[in-house]
Amino acid sequence: MSGHGGPRAGAALRFAALGDSLTEGVGDPVAGGWRGWAALLAEGVGSPERPAEFLKLAVGGALGRDVAESQAPRALDFGPDIASVIVGVNDTLRRTFDIGRLARCLDEVCGALAARGTVLLTACLPDPGAMFALPPPLARPLARRQRAVNAVVHALSDRYGAVHLHAAGPAWVADRTLWSADRLHPGERGHRMLARAFHDLLAPRGLALGPAPSAEPDRPRPTRADTLLWLATAGTGWVARRCTDLVPQLLWLAGAEAGHRARGTSARLDRSADAALSAALAALTPAAPPPAVPRAPVPSVPRVPAPSVPRVPAPSAPRVPPLSVRAGPAPAGGARMGG
Repeated sequence: MSGHGGPRAGAALRFAALGDSLTEGVGDPVAGGWRGWAALLAEGVGSPERPAEFLKLAVGGALGRDVAESQAPRALDFGPDIASVIVGVNDTLRRTFDIGRLARCLDEVCGALAARGTVLLTACLPDPGAMFALPPPLARPLARRQRAVNAVVHALSDRYGAVHLHAAGPAWVADRTLWSADRLHPGERGHRMLARAFHDLLAPRGLALGPAPSAEPDRPRPTRADTLLWLATAGTGWVARRCTDLVPQLLWLAGAEAGHRARGTSARLDRSADAALSAALAALTPAAPPPAVPRAPVPSVPRVPAPSVPRVPAPSAPRVPPLSVRAGPAPAGGARMGG
């Protein structure tokens, strides 16, 4: 890792966290800001004798291009042994969503970090429509977009050998104890679950030197009053910001979805999304071919001539004289053989 073929001898592991509000820690408040799963994991990556060096670069609202243009250069200067790259949900909520552009940004970031030996952490995430429990005409377009994002993340994780976490399953979405009042970000329990899951994946690689983070929250679960307070303060601000971007786009998407369903042409939307995803995956940086392994020379085996076998002449068969056929007397009645 860190481009040196492994952790620096005697040095603390370096962990950089890139991404959006999920990695920033929204939903897991502490004095002075947000903590989140990445900070919890950093405690388990290091040990009391050798604490990890942790750099959180994730910022709420970040898009794929923000990670590529702003966060990745700082991460590369830091020289991390481990780097998390989890972004894309905000892209699905924008009218400018382009799976090809997002794929190029993620490929650029993951490729640059992997080239210096950094171990990547990635995750596939549930779609916002499911999290908000939106009606089908609104939920389907977001689900289609998030499926495309997850497919790109899977492809890049395989290409760069990332430590990948599946966090898009229905059990994760259905367990409301894992989520904060805004229904989009994990609460403290959810952040702890993510940190423990990544710790379990890193420990066998020798990249988690300390104990796994505790699963038990430090603070009680948000109450209904907390939820209402969030909706009246931060929630209204979030909705107001999205009214100029997300809401018009969602309404347009919902209208297109309803129109295709009415005409019985919904399959066109799926085919169009599949074609865009296929083009995005095809445009990714080609995977490096495996190094050529020199073939060991095959020793030449001296040819041993086959032993000569004396030829034994076959015994001559006795000559049999040809049979002589003689015509006998004609049968009685003058009958003759033949025509």
